[in-house]
Amino acid sequence: MTDEMSNPLSLSELESYFGEDYVHFDAVIHPSETSDRQVGAIWELLSLRPGCSVLDIGCGYGRIANRLAKRGARVAGVDISRVLLNKAESDAAESGVDVEYVLGDMRSLPWRDQFDAAFLWYGAFGYFDDADNERVLCEAASSLRSGGRLLIEHLNPFSLLRLQPQACRITQRNDDLRVDVWKSDGLTGRWYCEMILVRNGSVRRTRFSVRQYGIPEYMRMLRNAGFQTVDAFGEEGKAFTSDGPRFVVVARK
Repeated sequence: MTDEMSNPLSLSELESYFGEDYVHFDAVIHPSETSDRQVGAIWELLSLRPGCSVLDIGCGYGRIANRLAKRGARVAGVDISRVLLNKAESDAAESGVDVEYVLGDMRSLPWRDQFDAAFLWYGAFGYFDDADNERVLCEAASSLRSGGRLLIEHLNPFSLLRLQPQACRITQRNDDLRVDVWKSDGLTGRWYCEMILVRNGSVRRTRFSVRQYGIPEYMRMLRNAGFQTVDAFGEEGKAFTSDGPRFVVVARK
């Protein structure tokens, strides 16, 4: 792997990856019933109730945040992509819910001691180098009130060991195709994705990478960020197993 590919992406590269094409194909990857089920899991794992204040860090186009607002939570969301936030705001208005959407960098959040709970869902953590990833956790902790909870959902690196060094996923929506080609780098602990898009008569490519952490690493980082307890769960709140495809950690400040 080249030195260029082995480095975390810049903000401009992240914005390029998380653009309109991402929204277009994610409707297939995350149909409504999947998003509804995931929102139910988040609600239970964070012990939410109507009136709770919740921060969605890396909120994307609001598929989770808007559904939480429908359940009665007071929700804010932050993301680096203006394209995704425009979609989130449009969907919120169409659904008749009020969500505070903010364009910003998760490494520098504008809130302090404000939320009952916060979360990073579906691989929204790990974009940066280790120091900046830990900075994200510190910012999340600072945004929470005493006793607040932080949830992080991510791929399980142990399950990834069963995959070949290169993996491929194809998503089709009508005549459009998205091909995700994933490669692992054991030296950096990162997975790199090249997204190849065949849409509207043209082919485009963009790339993305994410750092993979195991449960012991999360426990260390979260405690260093000021959290007192850390609990681990399997996918969508099921019992944790080392070979499960995804896992969730919930930390309390």
